[in-house]
Amino acid sequence: MSTIIPIPAFADNYIWVVRDGTRAAVVDPGDARPVLDYLAREGLTLAAVLATHHHQDHVGGIEALVARHPAPVYGPARETIPKLAHPLRGGDAITIPGMPLDLRILDIPGHTAGHIAYVGDVGSAPALFCGDTLFAAGCGRIFEGTPAQMWASLAKLAALAGETRVYCGHEYTLANLRFALAVEPDRASLWDRQAAAEATRHRDEPTLPSTIALERATNPFLRAGHPVVRAAAAAHAGHPIVDEVESFAVLRAWKNEFR
Repeated sequence: MSTIIPIPAFADNYIWVVRDGTRAAVVDPGDARPVLDYLAREGLTLAAVLATHHHQDHVGGIEALVARHPAPVYGPARETIPKLAHPLRGGDAITIPGMPLDLRILDIPGHTAGHIAYVGDVGSAPALFCGDTLFAAGCGRIFEGTPAQMWASLAKLAALAGETRVYCGHEYTLANLRFALAVEPDRASLWDRQAAAEATRHRDEPTLPSTIALERATNPFLRAGHPVVRAAAAAHAGHPIVDEVESFAVLRAWKNEFR
């Protein structure tokens, strides 16, 4: 059965390895060294590299990795990805060579202009590899898109099945939960999630994967249209909020300056 393993990189990145038998697909290898070490230690053959977007901490290790382990590189068609062999757009579907891994592609622009996500069944549940668009209790900064684009991308991810496991690019959960509690301080489920995340990090374990159901319930950016969240956004902005997109935009700007 296929399993998904996190490889920590840099200060807070995760490189995700989907392994089945002796073959592995690697998602967003910003650094080649920890991946090369893992493949050698586990005796795995690299079947594919999957990139979600062009930022260096997600693609910086691709060239060194495929130089040692030749394998096809998949990534967004609208971005420059090293060694890209299979440019992908929303609606595409791929099968990883030699692995029982079928993935469909979602366009999720906002963080970057061409950001994509990979969705498919891995093991006993569906999995989402979403790079820096959706985080546990948070979302990515808007560097190349608009709030409307990012809101639409998050809504697309929120519409996935609730049991879908969320594999994002960074260990930002505790910081995101601190902001979520500033937005909804009376939400008991947020306090419960914070306590669980703190215990997990105390054990030096990843707080990921999350699930889409958990994000719908506790992620303020997915809840931007909820009356309580919208009221908090309006109070922070100092004026009434027109719609969900404006609520989301205020939340994202608030989070940018939140400490």
